Amino acid sequence: MNIFGVGLPEVTVIVILALIIFGPKKLPELGKQLGKTLRSLKTASNEFQNEIDKAINETDNNISNQAETKVIKEKENTLNETKSNISNDSE
Repeated sequence: MNIFGVGLPEVTVIVILALIIFGPKKLPELGKQLGKTLRSLKTASNEFQNEIDKAINETDNNISNQAETKVIKEKENTLNETKSNISNDSE
């Protein structure tokens, strides 16, 4: 068991110290509050990660669209040049 880089012996010492400091009546309340705090931190972290992923995907899509637009313009230019050459050759 390894929580936040803290092994089982360290967790045991922390629980015993918390029991001595806060007493058996307060400990469940503190554990519940700690759980709520960790859950809200996890939710915030997930939301932040989702926003980062969304921004990266939007940037990738924009870059891809720009590249596709560039290729289309180049092909249009080539087509126009070919049409112009054909026009000039037929005259």
